[in-house]
Amino acid sequence: MAIVRPFRAFRPPPSMAVEVASPPYDVISTAEARALAADKPGSFLHVSRPEIDLPEGTDEHADEVYAMGARNLSALIAGGALAQDPEPHLYLYAQKMGDHRQVGVVGCASVAEYRAGRIKKHENTRADKEDDRTRHIEELAAHDEPVFLTYAADPEIDRLVKEAMSASPIYDFKTADGVEHKLWVLGRDATAALSERFESVESLYVADGHHRSAAAARVHEKLYGDGREHDVFLAVVFPHDQMKIMPYNRVVRDLEGRSPEALLERLGKGMDIQPCASGEEATPREPKSFGAYLAGKWYLLRARPGSYDAKDPVASLDCSIAQDQILGPIFGVDDPRRDKHVDFVGGIRGMRELERRVDEGGFTMALHLYPTRIEELFAVSDAGLLMPPKSTWFEPKLRSGLFVHAF
Repeated sequence: MAIVRPFRAFRPPPSMAVEVASPPYDVISTAEARALAADKPGSFLHVSRPEIDLPEGTDEHADEVYAMGARNLSALIAGGALAQDPEPHLYLYAQKMGDHRQVGVVGCASVAEYRAGRIKKHENTRADKEDDRTRHIEELAAHDEPVFLTYAADPEIDRLVKEAMSASPIYDFKTADGVEHKLWVLGRDATAALSERFESVESLYVADGHHRSAAAARVHEKLYGDGREHDVFLAVVFPHDQMKIMPYNRVVRDLEGRSPEALLERLGKGMDIQPCASGEEATPREPKSFGAYLAGKWYLLRARPGSYDAKDPVASLDCSIAQDQILGPIFGVDDPRRDKHVDFVGGIRGMRELERRVDEGGFTMALHLYPTRIEELFAVSDAGLLMPPKSTWFEPKLRSGLFVHAF
């Protein structure tokens, strides 16, 4: 059973939707947020990245930052940039990026189901990031950014969604990155039908938003019994066959200062190496292959059969092979969550960004991975296991500010 509960969203009027909508807090830096929100008083970045309204250099986790977020949310509501629907609804949120389109149901997922493992996760959370999101949600008294959930596609849900999309959307706009966004507010009958049908879905899976969902559960536990609706958290739920997963790439420093020739020789002891004329030629076309950029040149690496446990859903992941055969034994990255000489680059930033990070950023080598597949995510989650950190990069990202759940 999956609970997807209707709620009374705070959302912008259609004329302000494109200004309010903003990238998620965790995919941009403070400097990028300042630039994006400049001269945009309605931007939701004033809520999700409230340090932009405090002096430069302010600690992102200072008390005044969380207080500023709460004040800014109240100001958006008072100024009419966000208004609450009079009745609870489910909503549809459609995004189109190039040839890819995805349509999700916007509602509230159950903290109890998350605690019971019926909303399944595939990554561990970091204590500091979980603490930050817990404080942020508690100060706002709202879930301001949705968790990205997925489920095994269901034909009846597909039919109900398609039927609801025959009406005109309340929002229809394109953001600067070229992604198209549409939102529908569902009526009572469509809301009831979708809520009921989701009860037949066995499990939901966290695709993106592990820290937000964990923080929502902590807030509910802390505030339990105060009469407010924090037994749920804001989510957008997409069918698995609409998921677009891009690679989550790596860049790493060689602390031993070895020559490119020495590193290639070491890599060749465990993997097959093919020199490439370009990054395009080195782009992995199949699992268990990796593009490597080193000293201005690209190479295609292939893991050898038998060098990993093909029956283990975690050990057989490309990101696990990269860690177990390259980053760990060759570069000494024992804890990729905390080691400072490895960094992660979302696939949306492209090959040129990997080259730049090596050529200009002081890193020795970049690794371009083959994307994790949604079936692999399900297999790991269903087994009750966890992926290595930074295993998946979902695109397009959900825009924040189009719907807020206050409790």
